[in-house]
Amino acid sequence: MQQVVALESSVLVLNKFFMALHVISARRALALLCKDTAEVISVDEGRFSAYDFESWKDVSICKARLGLPEDDSAGWIRTVSFNMEVPKIIRLLFYDKLPRSNVKFNRRNIFARDENKCQYCGHRFPTSELSLDHIVPKAYDGKTTWTNIVCACTECNKKKGGRTPGQAGMKLTRKPFKPKHSPILSLKLRSDKYRSWKQFLDEAYWSVPLK
Repeated sequence: MQQVVALESSVLVLNKFFMALHVISARRALALLCKDTAEVISVDEGRFSAYDFESWKDVSICKARLGLPEDDSAGWIRTVSFNMEVPKIIRLLFYDKLPRSNVKFNRRNIFARDENKCQYCGHRFPTSELSLDHIVPKAYDGKTTWTNIVCACTECNKKKGGRTPGQAGMKLTRKPFKPKHSPILSLKLRSDKYRSWKQFLDEAYWSVPLK
């Protein structure tokens, strides 16, 4: 199970000019490293070093042999012959296109914007227990837009029904908005696990599409 979690952890992808492009799984990142189309970027106290697959494997082996603590939050890939630390950042060696500047309007980003909280009762729920609610119902010509869609728990959604919040005697915890930056990326940056991403996330490149 721990191995699966490590392979599904998030890795920031940079283009050849060190501009943030998107976020992928560690599984996909390791595949790119094996094909020699990417390199690991390791950040330590503001300085960074680059490693290909073999040199990153050697660094990981040295860490293990020296008895350095393995960072459980980062995750390690364990094989029969060696252990490898999961990289947090990789750079594509031959990709020079610039990142996109739009934030995609999709369920994933709406849940992230609302932090998995029901926007009526304010409580946080698993994604499976939340739905997307039209503040102004479609029956009243409500649009499917950033400013008219919010997360709602089952109970609040049932209470509101096909009415507006005012008609149902309910209030939003905050006014919905169209994010300027990727909501998912913003959530990850709150974690120490991804603090090494920050120096690559210039304001101009925060709105990166996630895969």
